[in-house]
Amino acid sequence: MVDRPRKPSALATTPGLPPQPQVAFSADNSSVTATLPTGESVSVLLYGATVVSWKDKKGEEKLWLSEAARLDGSRPVRGGIPLVFPVFGTAPDHAQTKALPQHGFARSSRWEFLGKSTSESTPTPTTPAFAATATSAAGAVAAAAADMSVKLDFGLSSSGLSEDARAKWPYAFNAIYSVTLNTDSLTTNLVVTNDDDKSWECQVLMHTYLRVDDITTTTISGLQNATYTDKTTSPISSSTQSSPLLTISSETDRVYTPAGDSPASVPIVVSSDNKPKFTILRDNLSNVVVWNPWVEKAQGMADFEPKDGYKQMLCVEPGAVGTWQVLEPGDAFEGAQTIVLGGKTE
Repeated sequence: MVDRPRKPSALATTPGLPPQPQVAFSADNSSVTATLPTGESVSVLLYGATVVSWKDKKGEEKLWLSEAARLDGSRPVRGGIPLVFPVFGTAPDHAQTKALPQHGFARSSRWEFLGKSTSESTPTPTTPAFAATATSAAGAVAAAAADMSVKLDFGLSSSGLSEDARAKWPYAFNAIYSVTLNTDSLTTNLVVTNDDDKSWECQVLMHTYLRVDDITTTTISGLQNATYTDKTTSPISSSTQSSPLLTISSETDRVYTPAGDSPASVPIVVSSDNKPKFTILRDNLSNVVVWNPWVEKAQGMADFEPKDGYKQMLCVEPGAVGTWQVLEPGDAFEGAQTIVLGGKTE
C-alpha cells in the first residue's frame, strides 16, 4: 500500500457525544463482533448465525463454548447459542421435516450480515442518571454511553440454502435473526416469514449454553408446576415439576412447558450458590429445554471438550417446540429471548 504523505488525519471524537459501539469483522470474514463503549461484547459466527461469545464489561465470558467446537463451517457449533429451525431434534413421523438432519439447517447454513443499529437512552432532568451527573458534562456523556445498545441483524432465505437443504425442505421462507447487546443483557430475536404459496410447519429453539460456576451448586427456578417430557427415559416419560428449584445431578434432557395462562411470560432464573446469575425472559416461546450431558454423554461426544466441561455449562433453551407452528402463505412467526445478568428484569 502506498503511504500518502498528505492523507487526512482521523476525525476527532465529537465533543459532547458519547463513544459509539464498534462493530468489526474477523480477518477471514467468518464472524462479526460488536463492542459497547463500556466494554461488553458479543461475537456472532456467520455460519449458523451462532453467537459464540458474550462478555461483560470485565471481559468475563457468559456462554460456554466447547474447546473442540468447529468454527470453520464444517459442522454445527458445540456451544454458544446455535439456532434451531425448522425442526427440533429429528421428526421421522413429520412429513415436511422428516428428511432433515438433527435440529434442521439454520445452524449449519451461512447467514448474511445485514447491518447494525444502535440506540441510547439519554439522561434527562427527570432521570436519576441526569441528577447524578448534572454537574459534569463528561459524566452525562458516560451515562449515555452506559445506556447504549447495539443490534446486529442477520438474514437467511430459501434461496441461500444448500442444494441438499432445499431438496429436503423445498419451501420458500425468509428469516431475520437479530442479536442485541446491552450493558446487562443479550437478546436474540427470530422472525420467519412464509414466502411460499402453500402452508408449512416449523419449530424454533435457541439452544443457549450458559456458563456456570459449578453445576452442583446451580439451581433453576420458574419451572414449578410446569409439565415436562423427559428424553432420558425409554420410552420418553411425562411428568410435572413439583419442586420450586430444579437441580442437576445426572444427565438431564427435559422439554418444559411452564405453567400459567401465558407460559412464555414466566421468568426462568439460573442461580449459583443461591445468587441469581441469569434471568431468561421469553417472548412467544412457550417451551424451555433444560440439558446437561453429564459424565457418560459428554465422554461420547467428540466435539465436547474438556470432557468434564459439563460441570461449567447448562443449556436453558427457550423455544416453540411443544407443537408445530403452522404458517400460512404470508404469515410470520416471531420469538425472542432476553438473558439478563443477575436477577434484574427491568
